[in-house]
Amino acid sequence: MRVTGWAPVASPGLLMLRGPHRKGNAVAAATSRSPQYVAPPWRPSSILDEWVQREVRPISLRQLTFFGRTLTQDRLIQGANYARLELPTRIAHRLRNMQTLPYSALKNRHIAHVYELYYTAFERFRKVPEVRTLEDNDKYCEVLVQCLQEHLSVIPSLGMGVLEIQDSVSSEECDRFMTTLLRSRISRRVIAEQHLALTETFHSAWHFPNAKKSAMAPEDDFVGEIFLKCSAKEIIETCAATATELMSKAYGPVAIPRVAIKGHLDTTFPYIPSHIEYIIGELLRNSMQGVIEQRQSSSPKPIEVLICEAAQSVIIRVSDQGGGIDRAILPYLWSFAKGPRRNMRLQNLEQVPKLAGTMQELRWADSTGPDRSHSPGSGPSSGEKSGSSLTALSSRPPDLRLGMGLPMSKIYAEYWAGSLEVHSLEGYGVDAFLQISKLGNRNEVLSTRATMDAV
Repeated sequence: MRVTGWAPVASPGLLMLRGPHRKGNAVAAATSRSPQYVAPPWRPSSILDEWVQREVRPISLRQLTFFGRTLTQDRLIQGANYARLELPTRIAHRLRNMQTLPYSALKNRHIAHVYELYYTAFERFRKVPEVRTLEDNDKYCEVLVQCLQEHLSVIPSLGMGVLEIQDSVSSEECDRFMTTLLRSRISRRVIAEQHLALTETFHSAWHFPNAKKSAMAPEDDFVGEIFLKCSAKEIIETCAATATELMSKAYGPVAIPRVAIKGHLDTTFPYIPSHIEYIIGELLRNSMQGVIEQRQSSSPKPIEVLICEAAQSVIIRVSDQGGGIDRAILPYLWSFAKGPRRNMRLQNLEQVPKLAGTMQELRWADSTGPDRSHSPGSGPSSGEKSGSSLTALSSRPPDLRLGMGLPMSKIYAEYWAGSLEVHSLEGYGVDAFLQISKLGNRNEVLSTRATMDAV
C-alpha cells in the first residue's frame, strides 16, 4: 500500500501515519482547505522514536574551552563524533515538540516549513557515518555548513507561525513552544559553529607545532568561537557605535543620545561574543529609540551603562531617560505571541525571509553562496572572530520592528545560566539588568526530555 500523507491519532503527542487519501480522510480534507500546505512524504516514526529516547549531553563554556585549548587530530575527530550524535538527538526532541501541536497548527505553512527543515536536517545528520579521518571530518563540516545556511529562515518563520496559530494554541503555549525551539536552536548552532571554528584552527598554518607564532597569535584569545578575554567596555562601545548608525538611518538628522560607560571598565570574561553583542545591541537600540521618540530634545540625556564585576558574575545595567515603556506593551514585553501589535509584527516579519541571530550565521552563509565554495580552512581569519552580531540588525531596514529583540535577548542571556530583567519607570525611563556568568562554568540551559514530554 502506498502511503501519501499523515494525520494525528489518539496517541498523545504523536503524529502517526495513515493510508492514501480517500473520501473522509482527515488529511485530504485539511489539505484541500489549505492549498498552500503540501503534505510531507511518508516517514517511519520508529526512527524518530529511537533518537528521542537518547539523552541530551549539556556542555559549558569551560568544557568547550578545555577541550579545544590543546587541539589534536584525535580531539578534532572526537569533537566531530560528539556533534554527529548530539545534533540529531537535539533536533529529534524538537521534532517531537512540534508533533505535540494540534494538526491545524502543524499545517500552518510557516510551522510546516520549519518542520520540513528540521526533519531534512535530522535525516541528513543521522546518516553521517562515524568520523575516523580528517577527510571524513571535512565532509562532515560541509554538511554542517549546508544546514547552517538553510536554517536562516527558521526565526522569522517561527515568529510568523506562532502569531498565526493562536486560534488553536494559546498564547502561553506558543511562547513556551517558541522559547524551547529557539533555545535548542542556539545550542545546536553553538555545537556546529564551535566544531567548524576548531576545524578551521586545526587547518591554519600557525597551528602546526613548528610554526613560528607571533605575540598576537589568534589562539591566545580564542578557542574556536569562544573569546577568552571579552571586554565588557569594548563590547558596549562596539554595540553603541552600530546602534547609533542604525538610529541615524532610521530617524535622519536628529540628536542621538550618547552612551556613557561607568563602573569596572577593565572587566573581562570568557564568552561567545555574538551572544552578548546581540543582547547589548538590542538594549541600546531600544533605549536610543525611547529617548529619540519621547524627548525629541536637541541635547538628549545620555544612556548610562554601568559595569559591575562580582566574584562569579558580571552585571551590566543599561539606564535611559526615554519616558519608560508604554503601559499597553509592558505586560507583553517577553512574549513572542501576545501584545497589541500582532498584525504589524506579522507584516514586518514577512519582509524578512531570513534573520541571523548571530554573526556566525551571516559569516557561514556568505561563504557558501551560489558562486562560492567552502572548505574548513577557507573561513574567516581569526582576527574576524570578534565581528559584531549587530550585522544581523543592520541587514534589515532600521525602522522595521519585529517585536522579537527583547524575548530573544532573554533567551540568549539565560542560555548560559544568566538573566535579563527590565524595570520601567513610567514617565521617566527604563533600567535593564543583564547578569552573566563570569567563570563560564555553568552548563547550557536546555529543555529536558521530561519537560518536553510534559508539553
